Amino acid sequence: MATASQVTTLIRSFKENDREKFITTAIQLAAHEAQLGHSAVAQEIRQLIDAIKLQPSPAKLLHFKKTDNTIIGELTIVSRPSARLTDLTLSEPLNERIKKILQEYRQRAKLLAHGLNPRRKALLAGPPGTGKTMTARVLAGELNLPLYTVLMDKLVTKYMGETSAKLRQIFSCMPEQKGIYLFDEFDAIGGDRTRDNDVGEMRRVLNAFLQLLEEDGSESLIIAATNEANILDSALFRRFDDVLRYENPDEDSIRELLRNKLGSFGQPFQTGDILIESALGLSHAEIAQACSDAIKDAVLHDMSAAPVEYVTTSLSARKAKYLQVGQ
Repeated sequence: MATASQVTTLIRSFKENDREKFITTAIQLAAHEAQLGHSAVAQEIRQLIDAIKLQPSPAKLLHFKKTDNTIIGELTIVSRPSARLTDLTLSEPLNERIKKILQEYRQRAKLLAHGLNPRRKALLAGPPGTGKTMTARVLAGELNLPLYTVLMDKLVTKYMGETSAKLRQIFSCMPEQKGIYLFDEFDAIGGDRTRDNDVGEMRRVLNAFLQLLEEDGSESLIIAATNEANILDSALFRRFDDVLRYENPDEDSIRELLRNKLGSFGQPFQTGDILIESALGLSHAEIAQACSDAIKDAVLHDMSAAPVEYVTTSLSARKAKYLQVGQ
């Protein structure tokens, strides 16, 4: 049976006389019915679509439609990450929730057969450097899908209605250009609509995003990432299948991160309390960079492993940056 979003999209495309969108949605509907085992219904829909394609389309004055590839090229950076779950160093509960997203997506046909939708829309919130972007890269790598990172500076413009129109273009690509769509720095468009300093145009942009998110019935994954979850509009949290909260690593995560990063160079690395204490308060990215700095120093001094004092010095240098800013 058709999903509510597919029916809504089908009706809207008919109302707006958008022939291409109508046909695309109908094709998705046929595929959905086929997945549910309704082969006769799927075949009938495909035959009707073929008949529609043979009919001459009504003329439209000055209608120049960009291709999906053009839209993707203008508004996103496309990459093919090879990252895997083992590249993430997160808390066990957070790791399990990411595994759940992967499991449901890989077995989505089984869920759809029972009228259930797999997790496809996730909001990642937390301080910089805690693994939000890396999570999107891991999802793309594990599922062998391209990662489309939306360029916020290209998306958000000062002209009324243009940002919402660009959002619609991105969402229109999702059914055909299947992948991971990452809206990084999402607070640029997801800010609370009740804030005093908010402008009407950005409220309209957020309303458009909420509507598009609700209606999306593609097989793409939509990932929004923000460092400022506290300023997001409350309606967003209900629209996402998952809200994942990221924090700076705890002692166990630090120990694993140091062991993985430093153990990749030379001999296995043993972490002690001094190193753990030196790393507490830093993000995953900062600890990883400190390890890289220590390894580089070891290489330049012709050493086969990074000494503890090199790592401690690099971690302390990272912390010193924040002390200087606070003074």
